[in-house]
Amino acid sequence: MAATTTAAAARALAAAACLALAACGGGSSGGSFSFLPAAPPAPPPPAAPPPAADGPMVRQTTAGKIEGVDDSASSGTWFWKGVPFAQPPVGALRWRAPVEPEAWSGIRPAAKFGNACLQIGRLFSPGANNTYDATIGTTLGKPVGSEDCLFVNIWRPATDERNLPVLLFVHGGSNISGYTADPLYDGARLAKAANAVVVTASYRLGILGFLNMPQLRPGGSAGDDSGNFALLDNMAALRFIKNNIANFGGDPGNVTLSGESAGATNLLAVMTSPMAKGLFHKAFEMSGGISLASNLPPGTLPTLAPAAASLAQGQSILEKLLVADGTAADAAAAKAYIGTRTPAQIAEYLRAQEGGAMLATVVANGLGSVAPIPDGTVLPADPIGAIAAGNYAKVPMLAGNTRDEGKLFAALLGTIGFPKPGWIVTDAQRFSMMFNFDPDAPPTLTVADIIDASYLPVDTPGTGYNAATAVITKGLFEANRDNLLNTMKTQQSNIWHYRLDWAQEPSPWNDVYGAAHAFDLPFVFGNFSGSLLSNVMGGKANQAGRLALSRAVMASVGAFMRKGDPNTPELGATWATWPSQLRLDATPSAAVVTPAQAVP
Repeated sequence: MAATTTAAAARALAAAACLALAACGGGSSGGSFSFLPAAPPAPPPPAAPPPAADGPMVRQTTAGKIEGVDDSASSGTWFWKGVPFAQPPVGALRWRAPVEPEAWSGIRPAAKFGNACLQIGRLFSPGANNTYDATIGTTLGKPVGSEDCLFVNIWRPATDERNLPVLLFVHGGSNISGYTADPLYDGARLAKAANAVVVTASYRLGILGFLNMPQLRPGGSAGDDSGNFALLDNMAALRFIKNNIANFGGDPGNVTLSGESAGATNLLAVMTSPMAKGLFHKAFEMSGGISLASNLPPGTLPTLAPAAASLAQGQSILEKLLVADGTAADAAAAKAYIGTRTPAQIAEYLRAQEGGAMLATVVANGLGSVAPIPDGTVLPADPIGAIAAGNYAKVPMLAGNTRDEGKLFAALLGTIGFPKPGWIVTDAQRFSMMFNFDPDAPPTLTVADIIDASYLPVDTPGTGYNAATAVITKGLFEANRDNLLNTMKTQQSNIWHYRLDWAQEPSPWNDVYGAAHAFDLPFVFGNFSGSLLSNVMGGKANQAGRLALSRAVMASVGAFMRKGDPNTPELGATWATWPSQLRLDATPSAAVVTPAQAVP
């Protein structure tokens, strides 16, 4: 403002001088001069107003200022959403390590979630509006989200308290789906209950997050050559916290890294990565694993595959894309074509692919499943072996599983030796049933509407639904849990494990899901409304008990974040370290927390 006023004054003075010269004749003819009366002195320019003070929700980040939302009247928290922690990984940055966000001027609004990462729509994907709504039912199997998606969201209590413990949560979804705007992950209740800063972060999904392909290895910055781009995103979010969280009242020296399902597997991968040293100080994993088949007993299911498997997958993906767009007639022709191209030409070809169409082709050809790649750089070739040797982030560990993990994956029963899938409904039908379910209305659905008759009654010994899905629970989740925690126990004692036993959904969901995979999340975040899981968990009949259990769980998580030990009076029980276990349950009216002497 001051510069503008001064310039205007200068122009006025110049104009006045011009008029004076014109009146004087201004020539060299030697005529007489006549003088105008002296002009009164020009008034001084007005003082520039002081710069406007930043609003109370404005915070400085390393890339620029952001303005969040005072939600104290509703949730007792302040929040900042959709904050970039890296540049959009598009164009030349697709399949590259994340790059620091470009700086911006002014104040960037931080009131809304950023884009979900590009994915093929599934039950727990966003709808067409980047949120949880009825359109999820219409986007199943179709591309949703965007490649411009690397954002964090931050919640904290609406107080001036500083040096609060910090939690970074990494969502699940098999590393191929999920989004931070899912109401299940809203951090307000946990931030308020735990008196902590809660952060959620997105990360690249599917083959955009994990792809082992030699032609994409430029030999550039650390991590570019690994294929583990999602893990690098997770670590970039941790670096954002390290560099910025103090301005949100968080303690960068007390960060708990948390995740569920695929997010927990990523967490465990980051724990063993030499690139993550010093980025976090505690770990809280839910239903994760990081074992190879070579680490496990026969007949169990590993979480990871050797790097050779992802290398073969990458080759198949490239061939399928070449055939799909007509560049090659078949796989043999695709192989021949690849042999005539340089790595740079193949990389250029892949980066020119439209993201949604590319993911659709990959999924349609059965190549969409991904996991962390034991590449020996970002992730050790044998992560469990690295833990056994003490080569990992040896921090306090809180771990958890649900009693009936396998029930969320009943559709897989036909692929593991049982005659049929567990469900007789499609994902679209199941979504509609869950989305429209009213837990307080008289039931209109029965177990037979959802579960295949061959698995009924559900409690039939050996062949019933409960017994069949228990095979998945034991062979995948419990096998990976035991391998992880028993190995870790040789290196440290500060490991605590819980099992969620709560199974009080209104009929028929208590039989369909019970204490299924992911059903501990509402208890951890305190969110029992507005999400697909909460629709089938809620209702007035079980409300008092589940809310009491959630309060105890959130208090325990807060205690762990503060002091590295989940014991707290709110549990009403003493939680011993692994291999002991704490069972989390409730009656319809009260929490029931029971210590178990040892895991069976």
